[in-house]
Amino acid sequence: MAEANTMLEVKDLEVYYGSIQAIRKISFQVKEGEIVTLIGANGAGKTTTLHAICGLVKAKAGEITFCGHNLRNTESHKIIRLGLAQVPEGRRIFASMTVQENLEMGAYIRKDKSGVQADFERIFDRLPRLKERRRQVAGTLSGGEQQMLAIGRALMSSPRMILLDEPSMGLSPLLVGEIFKIIQDVNQSGTTVLLVEQNAKKALEVADRAYVLETGAIAMAGSAQELANDEKVRSAYLGG
Repeated sequence: MAEANTMLEVKDLEVYYGSIQAIRKISFQVKEGEIVTLIGANGAGKTTTLHAICGLVKAKAGEITFCGHNLRNTESHKIIRLGLAQVPEGRRIFASMTVQENLEMGAYIRKDKSGVQADFERIFDRLPRLKERRRQVAGTLSGGEQQMLAIGRALMSSPRMILLDEPSMGLSPLLVGEIFKIIQDVNQSGTTVLLVEQNAKKALEVADRAYVLETGAIAMAGSAQELANDEKVRSAYLGG
């Protein structure tokens, strides 16, 4: 089988907030078709890394390359057009709009009306709860439904890769399981996934490879299976 292409490459990335260094020369890559997860404690730099990739914070040094494009000085709206979509922490849905309108906002960069329509149907098939609530105001949805909507909205841009920031945050264990099934399904349908997640156990269950971030630096890297079995990772992030 041919080696998968590297889709996203981050090399020696440094990010500062004022004089405080949040990210310290981190390097990692995501290959086409993979689920790669970044795990680590609160404040380790996981969200900052995603924000740097998406152009929401400026990197001070290093390289970010996506499908051969240099993202370092690319504006966020152009990054979406390259096929990179983010599901932000805290969901950030448009609370006063309906489910349908939120999904339409996800497709705003697209001109292929028939493709957009086909994607609506695909998302409603994959997330039937959204179909039932398509006319409902998004702010009245449960937390789990809002997370499904945030994922559906990102998928409406027809991305090659999706970045998920803490998708299980604040959800009941039952819904956490459901969200992770959706992530696997999205990946199996051909979308590459970079997942930032505090629930390291669930993240390592679905990921191919993983990186552990500690105080803005990569402390460990390997297959998800290797890290799930590693003593240090088990005691620090998996509760024994």
